[in-house]
Amino acid sequence: MKKFCVVLVIAVICFSFSSVIFYRPIQEPVPVLPSRQRSGDPRAGYEYLTTGDYLRSGIPLSYFKMGFGKNSMNYLKREGFNADIPYDYTVVNAPNGELVVAPNCMQCHAQVFEGRLIIGLGNSSIDFTKNQKLDPRNAEAAEKLLKNLDPKKYEAAEPFLRVVKGIGDQLHTEVRGVNTADRLAALLASHRDPKTFQWSDKPMMDIPAEVIPTDVPAWWMLKKKNAMFYNGFGRGDFSRFLMASNLLTVNDTAESREVDARFNDVLAYINSIMPPAYPNPVNKKLVREGGILFVQNCSKCHGSYGNPGKYPNLLIPEEEIQTDSLLFKSNYQSYQFVEWFNNSWFAMGEHPARLEPFNGYIAPPLDGIWITAPYLHNGSVPDLECLLNSKERPRYWRRDFDNQEYDFDKLGWKYKAQDSAQGTAVYNTDLPGYGNYGHRYGDKFNSRERKAIIEYLKTL
Repeated sequence: MKKFCVVLVIAVICFSFSSVIFYRPIQEPVPVLPSRQRSGDPRAGYEYLTTGDYLRSGIPLSYFKMGFGKNSMNYLKREGFNADIPYDYTVVNAPNGELVVAPNCMQCHAQVFEGRLIIGLGNSSIDFTKNQKLDPRNAEAAEKLLKNLDPKKYEAAEPFLRVVKGIGDQLHTEVRGVNTADRLAALLASHRDPKTFQWSDKPMMDIPAEVIPTDVPAWWMLKKKNAMFYNGFGRGDFSRFLMASNLLTVNDTAESREVDARFNDVLAYINSIMPPAYPNPVNKKLVREGGILFVQNCSKCHGSYGNPGKYPNLLIPEEEIQTDSLLFKSNYQSYQFVEWFNNSWFAMGEHPARLEPFNGYIAPPLDGIWITAPYLHNGSVPDLECLLNSKERPRYWRRDFDNQEYDFDKLGWKYKAQDSAQGTAVYNTDLPGYGNYGHRYGDKFNSRERKAIIEYLKTL
């Protein structure tokens, strides 16, 4: 009997162990609850977004004009000095009264499409490859020139030049068209005291060495979301996250409070943005077929559309989505950055914000998806046809950034598959963080079903 009991115990232990090894429980989506948001004036928000001084240092206006010349495309119909400045820059008064040209939010959150500026569309043409943005060598040259020729202009430009020299060489992507905004935020935090925002030339925390790219989500989706960023770790007051670009040139938190008092209006403006409508006729029969397939297969995560519509705000675990995980593992799980933010000025006051990391990504709303190519969180898939058929996703693909053409049928920028990765215009999915795998839910459809779903998505 004793021998039997021993054998039985061993059998139970072995079974339990094998269950741990071979049984993987299904990872269910995690709902995100809403956070209280401030209200504001959309018109005031637009004005502040396009002409405001949320950055108060930059390149002196006269030197900017010498370097870039006069811009004739006044997409924003701005007046005064801003009428001659590209839409993604703003002329502002530095604290000492000098006029400087500072980058604004539309560097990343607007793009010219078919001759029209679409505010809120993520900029998929931006170039963060080496020596293209925030180049430390240019900042050092400008510093020497201004110090000798115009000390007052140097005083106005110094906060901006200091930051470019300190972190500019740590923001390079391997290819054009992807963004480093998440890494920029972490690098800025590493040089600033969390309570005072005072700058330190020496970084005060470690930041992962790799530069993990991201695509820029459309602003018009934000009104539906209960959390910000691709893994939904931005919780609490959204205005605090939106104003974080202020860290680029801020002197202290007194200045941040002034900017914060205006960004509830900016959030109200962003919430008023509607996605542009698909401009061409659609096949109504295919739309109906695609709508049925979408409801049956996609709406659980991405929501339903029309009146009424419903967006579920679901975080999808890594084990389920299986897309490239380096964005949330590197950018969003740097424990020092998370601790810095959650103990910083941003997490204080009557409308705090906080970071809550998650192993996976949020299933986004799909409003205006037709115009938001390329796809996935890292922009690794050029069009919706490839997104719905993972076997067709190119390993290396090239866009013509000088003469961009949009494919209104496949819904994406026209591209050419390449045999190898050469040059910064070729997207290389072999690179860490640039993978195009995962989200294979469309593989089960046949070609007509995929075409019907794409036709339906044109109408969202």
